Amino acid sequence: MKTRRATTMSSILAAAALLAAGCTGTGAAGTTTSGTGPSSPTEQQAAPAAVVAAPSAATLVAPGRTPAQITTAVSRSLFTSAPAVVVASSTDPDALSRGSEQAERLGVPLLLTDGTAATTAAAPSGPTPTGSAAGPTPTGSAAGSTPTGTAAGSSPAAADPVATEVARLKPTTVLALGPGVADLLAPTGIKVVTDPATMPPLALPEPLSDTAVLISAAPGLPAKATALAVTTTAKAAGARAVPVVGGDPRTDSRAIEDLSTAKPAHVVAAGTAFGATATLAARIAVATTGVQLPGGGQVVLPGRRLVAMYGYPGSAGLGVLGEQPLPQAIARAKRLAAPYVPLSGDTPVVPTFELIATVAQANPGVGGDYSYEAPVSLLKPWVDAAGKAGMYVVLDLQPGRANLLDQAKIYEPLLKNPHVGLALDPEWRITDSQLPLQQIGSAKAAEINSVYRWLADLTAKNTLPQKLFVIHEFRLSMIGDDEPLQHDRDQVQLLIHMDGQGPTNTKDSTWAAVVGAAPKGVPFGWKNFYDEDTPMLTPAQTMIRKPTPSMISYQ
Repeated sequence: MKTRRATTMSSILAAAALLAAGCTGTGAAGTTTSGTGPSSPTEQQAAPAAVVAAPSAATLVAPGRTPAQITTAVSRSLFTSAPAVVVASSTDPDALSRGSEQAERLGVPLLLTDGTAATTAAAPSGPTPTGSAAGPTPTGSAAGSTPTGTAAGSSPAAADPVATEVARLKPTTVLALGPGVADLLAPTGIKVVTDPATMPPLALPEPLSDTAVLISAAPGLPAKATALAVTTTAKAAGARAVPVVGGDPRTDSRAIEDLSTAKPAHVVAAGTAFGATATLAARIAVATTGVQLPGGGQVVLPGRRLVAMYGYPGSAGLGVLGEQPLPQAIARAKRLAAPYVPLSGDTPVVPTFELIATVAQANPGVGGDYSYEAPVSLLKPWVDAAGKAGMYVVLDLQPGRANLLDQAKIYEPLLKNPHVGLALDPEWRITDSQLPLQQIGSAKAAEINSVYRWLADLTAKNTLPQKLFVIHEFRLSMIGDDEPLQHDRDQVQLLIHMDGQGPTNTKDSTWAAVVGAAPKGVPFGWKNFYDEDTPMLTPAQTMIRKPTPSMISYQ
């Protein structure tokens, strides 16, 4: 447990500006006391301070959905006790402004009610999610229970999370701001004041410099009020405030930068919007690496549109990618992607190589599996150059009679690169009685799922950004129905890529069939063929497909 003596002042405008800009702060450290009253050296040393402590867990979800639930859960996670507490109405802008300033100045938590005393008392406190710790709360204390030592008159308000948290902190004074707040706190038996000038002088706690607090940067007044209060409480405790757009820090480039710079030993997530503790812990581990994908962030989809050249290096007969040397291929890929930029709004467009890593062939080959496996050394220069050029890479497998998982493992060294994903081409997966180019192959869902799980485990083990996992399909029979396709791993994004060629109406029929049969919620890709499509669609025509393709390939 830590204490420090210092003063810090901030206005509501400064706090709001910092939050909107994604800035962080830990408050100022010094030797003067906060509050009013005597300020001699002797009196400064005697001024009490809140006691703060980092959570015992490396990652903690402070549960809650309403302003009252979230702000009290964050306070519980960071503060063991406080000589004063500030409580403000979440619906009163002036109370929020003054409350933020006073709580940061005093180094104490800012708690919010959900409105008036009547509406707040009626709000349920909500259960604590499995895996969410209670921070400094003594073991065995439930989020909504009355702490030992609560005044006898506190039972009418004990069910309210704010009154319960105030009682746990054991302050001598509570500053109540906003309509109905003082009435809500009256049953606790603690001195309640409404004038900041009457607050006692306090020192600030020693900063929790190894702790970060994730704050949901969501729209709407309740969310903004909660974000301001949580930011204030974090700064009062000396923790780092990290705004996050959405519930996944991997999707927010600024949050990634903040976490990778701070590398906190402890992270508190404010509210259940951040998900389960184990999932969040894995996401934070990725975010703190600071490695971002082309186009920003660490989640491949949604968040970008991939425009890919398909083919095999040095072979013009296997796709447009092999029609030119590597430097010219990079330049061409960027030219190919450029027309999609104005068609994609705020979604970044990422030039992409889809490299054929294993090539189905008419003869058995050395391994007898009718598939030539390109050496890693051949593909690595293309992977490395694409990464340096800000491009994504997808390695495509045409397995012949080989097992898809066995082939995928060959390219593990390349797949350890953050900007490299994997594609499977079931068209070329044949049985022992079939030959390439004579039949359209298929892959069992169980075999595809085995690759999916392996890729997810590889990504998790190496703390990598999310990977793209593409399955090419132009006939429903190409993907077996022996089991459902997996798409539940956070580390991998499944995409179904429609590879049909020919007249536009034929391709549209194939598209409708593929989209209709795919697992719910997965994104889709579309392929344009220079020679086989009649005619090949323009970028604008391609983008009117519904749903809008997240990946467009050219062959």
